[in-house]
Parts: sequence; C-alpha cells; structure tokens
Amino acid sequence: MKPTLRSQLCVYTLSSGTAEVLLDHSGHIEAPNWHPDGYLIVNGGGQLFRVPLDAPALHLIDTGFAETCNNDHGISPDGMTLIISDRSRTDKSCIYTLPAGGGTPQRVTDETPSYWHGWSPDGEMLAYVAKRGGPFALYTCPVGGGGETCVTDTFDHIDGPDYTPDGNWIWFNGERAAQVDLWRIRPDGNDLEQMTDDDAVNWFPHPSPDGQHVLYLAYPKGTQGHPAGLDVALRMMPASGGSSVELLGLYGGQGTINVPCWSPDSTQFAFMRFIEG
Repeated sequence: MKPTLRSQLCVYTLSSGTAEVLLDHSGHIEAPNWHPDGYLIVNGGGQLFRVPLDAPALHLIDTGFAETCNNDHGISPDGMTLIISDRSRTDKSCIYTLPAGGGTPQRVTDETPSYWHGWSPDGEMLAYVAKRGGPFALYTCPVGGGGETCVTDTFDHIDGPDYTPDGNWIWFNGERAAQVDLWRIRPDGNDLEQMTDDDAVNWFPHPSPDGQHVLYLAYPKGTQGHPAGLDVALRMMPASGGSSVELLGLYGGQGTINVPCWSPDSTQFAFMRFIEG
C-alpha cells in the first residue's frame, strides 16, 4: 500500500534559526511563494492556493482554463500579477500571467516546453528554462511575450534561474559532467561564474530581496535530477560567493523551494517538507 503523504508548509526565521509549521496538510502541496500582502501561494493537484499567514488555510485561486499548474509559479515585483506554468492548452508546459486575485491566463511563451522561475526587479523581464531542440537552457523574454533570448545553453541541463534584486545577475543550477552546481550569469549572457564546487547536488538558488544571501537546496551526492522523497538540506551562502552554511535538514526535494520563497524583508523564507506514513 502506498504510504500517506502529508505536506507541511513551514516558515524559517533567520534570526532565531528556527522553523515553524504554518500548515499541516493531509495531501500534496508544493513550492511556496511569499506575497507582500501577507500570504503564501502554493500549488497542488494542478491548482493554486492562497494561504494567509495570520489564518493558515488553503484558499483556491481562480486560474481560469489552467488546470494543470505545476510548481513553477510566482509573483510580480509589484504584487499585482501571478505567473504560472501550465499545459492545459498545450502538449507541454507553457508560461502565462494572470491577475494576483485570479482570472483568465494570458499566454507569454510561444514555444513549449517553458518553465518560469524568475522575474526581473523592474518587472519587465522573465527568466525561465526551456527546451528548444537541445538540452534545457536559460532563456529570458519580456513579460508581454515575444522576443525570446537564449542567455546560455552551454550546460547538459539548466534549471531554477532567479534574478538578484539589483537585476545584475541571474543565478541558476547547471549540470556539467554529471555534477550540478550553482552558477550566475549576466542577463546579457556575459560573465558566467561558478558559485559552488562541492560533492552535493545543488538546486534552486534564490537570492534574498536585500541582496545579502542566496538560499538553495542541496541533494546528496550522486542524486539524479531533482526528485521528491529524499533527505535534503536547505543551505545559505553569501550573495557575493563563499562558504555556505546548512540551515536545516528535511525530507523533501522536488516541491520544497522550487521558486522564489523569501519574505519581502529577507528575515524569513517559506518552504515545504513532507511526511510519509
């Protein structure tokens, strides 16, 4: 018999080094975003939900025809717009925007598959990963769509691109020779720089809004892809580079911090952990 899965939506506070369970859900939800108005957004079962911080519960967000939303979703810098990755009207994942309160999705990417991950701080550009004949590469395009630009395709696989708050860098995880490390690159494709070099399999870097830190997910050595159901660690490093520290270990992986999850004041972040049995 398949074990019962519980999802715990948690908030980690940097000053105390502690994690609080905000919502314990008897089902599968993933990938929290933090809205500046005091609620989190998660996905589950192809839908999006709002979770108020002061009264935690799942409140369905109207996403119109989009009924297969995956965990690559987020919020615009001004908090007015949501972005989703969904395949309800395409054979593979496509990127759409819609009002923060819910509504009809507007298509952004012409080609699929495309998975959103980052929004430039000026609100004008999107960073995402896409497969256009070769391996998954890093792309950008205007929020309104069109004019897709390949920033880099020099890796065996790329995922998790996220802008720094000054807009000067895009961080991402990149795989070369079966090793996944964190990297950063200028939005114009220049100055590629490796930021981690260790035995862990490092995914989903998220720069903090104050520009001081980068949070990321570390899988055990030898992990293939970014699976769920493993003992993983949340780690943090200086945004300028250098040694990282482990904040906590947990049972998770896929769905834990796939997308930007910092609080606007950079004092906390949201994450998912999972419990079987």
